[in-house]
Amino acid sequence: MEENIEQRKYPVGKFIRPETFDVEKLDVWIAELEALPGWLDALIENLDSHQLETPYRPGGWTIQQVVHHLADSHVNAYVRLKLALTETEPHIKPYKEALWAELNDSKIVPINVSITLLHALHRRWTALLNTMKLEDWQRTYFHPDQKRLVPLWEMTAMYAWHCRHHSEHIRQLRIRNNW
Repeated sequence: MEENIEQRKYPVGKFIRPETFDVEKLDVWIAELEALPGWLDALIENLDSHQLETPYRPGGWTIQQVVHHLADSHVNAYVRLKLALTETEPHIKPYKEALWAELNDSKIVPINVSITLLHALHRRWTALLNTMKLEDWQRTYFHPDQKRLVPLWEMTAMYAWHCRHHSEHIRQLRIRNNW
């Protein structure tokens, strides 16, 4: 049973930080970021309120919380990107994502609000990523929890994984429950 819970927590595996910058992977990562809102549209189609309130695993977030979490997380990522492009090694502000997911807006606001936000946000985010110069990808921000500089190429890889990670939570829940 433990393996099943671990598989449900990390259905695409844990994020593995790329060791080096790989310009050929950028297009894949950006395409995944661009695709997320459409993936979510398909994944939540025809789900009722009971289904949206179903956790993807025991002790996990509901589909509704996952979608709102994606909006929260990706807004933060977009701001971090812009800070890193306009400042020298800015210190970012971490946030307690698990506590954010428990706030009332994640429970009472319809998910279409966050889906709409993600459509607009990802359009701007990927437009900016697609116009970055090669040297921009080496720009960094300082993450105080990790106590290190994070390059923008690594951040992009991580958030592409984040898109797959949470989309797969919802997809696998739908399969398990035959929705």
